Amino acid sequence: MNAAQFSVQQQQINPYSDIYEQFAVDAAFLWLLRSIAVNQPHYKRDDMAALDQRIDAQLNGLMTAPDDSWRICREAMELQEPGEVFAGAVLAFRSLDVRKIQDAVEIGLANKVGVEGLISAMGWLPGRLCHSWIKKFLTSKELDHKYLAIAACSVRRENPEDYLTNLLQREDCRAHLKLYARSLRLVGELKRHDLMPALRAAVQADEPSIRFWANWSAVLLGDSSAINRLHPFVLTSGPYQSAAIELVFRALPVEQGRAWIDALAKQPGQIRQVIKATSALGDPHAVNWLLAQMRVPALTRLAGEAFSTITGIDLEQNSLALDDLPDLDEQFPNDDPNDDNVAMDEDDRLPFPDVAKVAAVWQKYQHRLQPGQRYLLGKTISAEALNDTLRTGYQRQRRAAALELALSTPDQFLINHAAKSGSDG
Repeated sequence: MNAAQFSVQQQQINPYSDIYEQFAVDAAFLWLLRSIAVNQPHYKRDDMAALDQRIDAQLNGLMTAPDDSWRICREAMELQEPGEVFAGAVLAFRSLDVRKIQDAVEIGLANKVGVEGLISAMGWLPGRLCHSWIKKFLTSKELDHKYLAIAACSVRRENPEDYLTNLLQREDCRAHLKLYARSLRLVGELKRHDLMPALRAAVQADEPSIRFWANWSAVLLGDSSAINRLHPFVLTSGPYQSAAIELVFRALPVEQGRAWIDALAKQPGQIRQVIKATSALGDPHAVNWLLAQMRVPALTRLAGEAFSTITGIDLEQNSLALDDLPDLDEQFPNDDPNDDNVAMDEDDRLPFPDVAKVAAVWQKYQHRLQPGQRYLLGKTISAEALNDTLRTGYQRQRRAAALELALSTPDQFLINHAAKSGSDG
């Protein structure tokens, strides 16, 4: 058979392969879009649900020709990009084919980028397709498999019960830093109060990731002494600073929170983190300072978001945003292939506040908020208000509400604001 005959035969086998290739490409792209959207300031729960439906439509399209789709996805997974791994892994688990599942897991675990897509796939799938595999991975001799299972339980907010207890007791599991750190994190996410001794054994570890997640979980479980142990993470730039700030300033008393913000402000280059800490603390005492930061071009949008987070005054809904946007050329990554600055602007999609209008509105309504009290979106911290924000707020607001609810309710697990629609409680 010559090449032309083979090509004709392939087209006869599946003349629609280009359609399935497009399904795979779109599923991977939409997953990447979603991975960004879960923490964006302009997405609400309904927006996430619509995006989830678009992803499911592509995945369902792939399932109409599972063998051809697997060939396409399997080849794309070699790129070891998270979106491609996600699509291929979902297809593999849906197929119920053990060899395909093993293949997807092996590829997904091959690098730290692809594994995020694999974990996401296991969070995406219905329980009937993944629970037996999670159990297999928990009992596997391979520590990377155990890590995958614990991470899947984390995104699904499902309790591995005695498996988690045993992992935290085993020396070989504690030596696997990613597994140990994610296990410690899961203790806090699920409010496993019975595992507080395991946290206490880890809070002074030499490894920063172990020390951070042990103390982070301890704070969620109500251990106030762990807050002070997070102080170095708050003051120092690094991979855990933002997570530390988001948690700590919601757990500190207001006066102590102000003192910590003052200490953070004395550190060079930390002004953006100071604004985030101010937002998390929720004390309207700082609003006038935020108004001053809105006059600094590089800080104006972030300060505006903090103002709205504390006061509940939405800039766009109340016509407090600029209509004519300033020149953004210097604030966004460019298309130069030799320029490594390709990170997405953290303030993208935030409105530019019209500072004069914002100040006038604040002057009119500031009497409604009491300095020294904590507020989220203009409301004092209460279960009713937080649950309302989880239902109707933007994604960053929902993330804040989930933390507040977990901190204020002893047995309330940390709701996953990034979960697939319909599975986040």
